[in-house]
Amino acid sequence: MKKTVKDIDVKGKRVICRCDFNVPMKDGEITDDKRIVAALPTIKYLLEEGASVILMSHLGRPKGEPKQEFSLAAVGQRISDLLGEGVIFAKSDVVVDDAVKAAAADLEPGQIMLLENLRFRKEEEKNDPGFAKDLASLADIYVNDAFGTAHRAHASTAGIADYLPAVSGFLIEKELNFLGEAVNDPVRPFVAILGGSKVSDKIGVISNLIEKADTILIGGGMAYTFIRANGFGTGTSLCEEDKLDLALELQAKAKEKGVELLLPVDTIVGDKFAEDADKKVVSCDKIPEGWMGLDIGPKTQKLYADVIKKAGTVIWNGPMGVFEFEAFAGGTKAVAEAMAECKGTTVVGGGDSASAVKKLGYSDKMSHISTGGGASLEFLEGKVLPGVEVLQDK
Repeated sequence: MKKTVKDIDVKGKRVICRCDFNVPMKDGEITDDKRIVAALPTIKYLLEEGASVILMSHLGRPKGEPKQEFSLAAVGQRISDLLGEGVIFAKSDVVVDDAVKAAAADLEPGQIMLLENLRFRKEEEKNDPGFAKDLASLADIYVNDAFGTAHRAHASTAGIADYLPAVSGFLIEKELNFLGEAVNDPVRPFVAILGGSKVSDKIGVISNLIEKADTILIGGGMAYTFIRANGFGTGTSLCEEDKLDLALELQAKAKEKGVELLLPVDTIVGDKFAEDADKKVVSCDKIPEGWMGLDIGPKTQKLYADVIKKAGTVIWNGPMGVFEFEAFAGGTKAVAEAMAECKGTTVVGGGDSASAVKKLGYSDKMSHISTGGGASLEFLEGKVLPGVEVLQDK
């Protein structure tokens, strides 16, 4: 267990908090502020406990150069609006300079300051000790509340902890509780649903979950690599020819461990990769030449839904088909509906599956939706996340 902000005394201290304010922007306007709203409980707690708070984040990919379209100025304004408190925006193309250090030193308890985009400095992603030390010089305590970047060893997520006591905020605490308990101490039966386009993206996840899950449901583009590996044609479906042996190995490993690894029994195929493609339902052992699998079929949807509804714990990472196309969103929708009906703990990994659940309107029916795409994937692989490893243990 990692220490959180509740395990330390922050009264009268300057606290530098790494958040994930990587929000979508259009014409300088924030189009979705969910990530900002998600950070507010930690920020409010620190303020209520008498700390002064210095916030930091990245935004977009400025590639180590100051680019004004990636400035965090609009984020500072939105935080101010949401909290009803003024936010001091420390405008500096180098993020930390003498003026920023002076402003941090002058902060009173209850005041908030926001640094400029961390990735205006190439040293951020290189985990440069000098930049980490500069960030640390602004405060007395470091709080990481950005799970979405916890799998990156950057100056603001890992390096800074070499110079300050480091604890988690409430967002990371929630992620570790839900993902950790779901994977390491699940209520059974434990069902893992894995989709997405490529087996190669999920090798580590499948291998790790074979050691822990009771049933693994395979969907998305990677299902066709398994289908081809089992000797069936897949038409023009996405298929990793160099991963066929691996697919068979994973199936054999699951069988050896007594884990049920289920593949689609039918699929919805299209004559092209497009919303308006001609489509039909075919058995997975009879995918016609010139057609591509774009979603799991109705029999598979029912099969998977029945398994999901009886689960004590469900983890889902990766859509079942091309859910961006309404014509091929049925499988993903069926999984989301089944999870909404499941009485057990339901955890949605970040990335596309989280987007799908939100798009389909099931967000409030899930126990937890992870805020980290890559981070949740690496966590499910059993990897140690650098931004979590550096936090103090309880």
